[in-house]
Amino acid sequence: MNTQLQENHYDVAIVGGGPAGSTAGTFLRKYNPNLRVLILEKEKFPRDHVGESQLPAISDILVEMGCWDKVEAANFPIKIGATYRWGKSSELWDFDFVSPSEFKNEPRPAQYQGQRILTAFQVDRSIYDDILLRHAEQLGCQVQEETAVAKVDVQGDRINSLHLSNGKQITARYYIDASGHIGVLRRALGIKSDIPTKLQNIAIWDYWTNAEWADTIGVGGTRVQVMSLAHGWIWFIPLGPTRTSIGFICPAEHYKKLKKRPEEIYQEALQSEPRIGELIANATSRGNIETTKDWSFLSQRMVGENWFMAGEAAGFADPILAAGMTLTHVSAREAAYTILELERGKSNPTWLKTHYEDNQRRRIQQHIRFADYWYAANGQFTDLQKHCKEIAKDAGLRLSPEEAFRWLAQGGFTNDNLQETAIGGFDLASMKHVLQRFAKKKSAWEISGYNVFQLDLKGAKEEYLPLYVQGHIAQVKCYVRGEHQLPITGIYGVIFRVLNRASEMDEIVKLLKEAFSVNVPPEHIPLAMDQAIQCLEVMVSEGWVKAQVNRKKTKLQISIPDEGKLIHTHHG
Repeated sequence: MNTQLQENHYDVAIVGGGPAGSTAGTFLRKYNPNLRVLILEKEKFPRDHVGESQLPAISDILVEMGCWDKVEAANFPIKIGATYRWGKSSELWDFDFVSPSEFKNEPRPAQYQGQRILTAFQVDRSIYDDILLRHAEQLGCQVQEETAVAKVDVQGDRINSLHLSNGKQITARYYIDASGHIGVLRRALGIKSDIPTKLQNIAIWDYWTNAEWADTIGVGGTRVQVMSLAHGWIWFIPLGPTRTSIGFICPAEHYKKLKKRPEEIYQEALQSEPRIGELIANATSRGNIETTKDWSFLSQRMVGENWFMAGEAAGFADPILAAGMTLTHVSAREAAYTILELERGKSNPTWLKTHYEDNQRRRIQQHIRFADYWYAANGQFTDLQKHCKEIAKDAGLRLSPEEAFRWLAQGGFTNDNLQETAIGGFDLASMKHVLQRFAKKKSAWEISGYNVFQLDLKGAKEEYLPLYVQGHIAQVKCYVRGEHQLPITGIYGVIFRVLNRASEMDEIVKLLKEAFSVNVPPEHIPLAMDQAIQCLEVMVSEGWVKAQVNRKKTKLQISIPDEGKLIHTHHG
């Protein structure tokens, strides 16, 4: 190969320099510094971008990337949760990652420990994305900004080269499409997208200076605001001491009916919401309204012979639950891990690629389903009432807590995180609390009233799922039956082993505490036990465990109070 060809040939070429591209590039170089990695970005950073509200899972990825300290030093607001006006009530309520009464006043920048493990950031994307891209560059990724992909040479399912806007042609052994919803490589490959929901919204937003924070909690802590209106909802996300992102989302059909300019629709929405109006009374807007279509989709394929799709190129879920950035970082990390493992040549390539795609598809579908329920539960959306009935009918959903939970739990709680119960930042207890609030009925626990629990693996197949740890993909034993999977790892693994030794609740609790005492700090054991109870609930509801009653023993009594520590009526 001549010198010119060598210069234009890379191990991995990444299209897009946003969080997906920089995350993938960082992990590739961190765990294999010998790889030649190119990141192509059509714009010049820094630049504004919508999608600023994060979930706690991202922080752990930032730590692994080695750039959490850089992000923390930018002094972004600490997101401890969100305040909602949603559902059939005009009442405000809060969902918190950590109780405000327990949030300590610690100086910043702080370490990733204690309460900061439970919280998230609200980021100014012009600063955040630049931090991540520069970090990838410092680790050895070659970054070319203001360089678009003009043409993609495709042969069958293989990408042969990229023609760039600067006239160069580059080749790579692997390609990652991290170009967002545009999907540069996806379109070139002719891969279509599915829209597995009838929700089709339009987003309109601008940035404001000197808006008041709705809540100031400790040092730098606050909540985002999500306020539903008759024809949509408003987001209010502080990005720093003086800058705030404020947007309005409404159904595309309603947007068309109004026959008004986006600026008019946006101003009318803000003026109709008194709480937001108060917060921006002394603020000024940038005066540059932006719009985008904002509906969920799934790429029909996400991996091929020598290419991967990561972030929004693979799919997008409605932003109501702020899951977009999490899905982006997680998918980019797993794409990088998969390429690293393919390079080692010790795992079956088909197994690696199949699970990469399955992971992303399940996660995005689950978040889309969660968003569908969220909208369906909102009686204020008069234009969406017919649509909401169709969602419920299609899903067999009757909006009772029990039926809603069963619907949401299908392939959800063991897919976002193999080691514990979570969907979209909500653990199982929080999810039940939300369902209870929306449906105005008590949310039952399947394990309440029982005290004997026995494993039931009848008809299940043994498979292996990937666990992504420290640059390697480990194979974790898993049982699969229908739509459900039971991973034998994390807290699920602990419960599985305990249930092989005991069936009565008293003994189960004793063995769980003994197991956690080995590697869980004493102050965190109550939290681990709480997670264990939630995992047991999932295992019972999905049929992995049979619950029975020994009338001579004390029964479990679990209920969701109307007001909880993390989900409660807003009193601020």
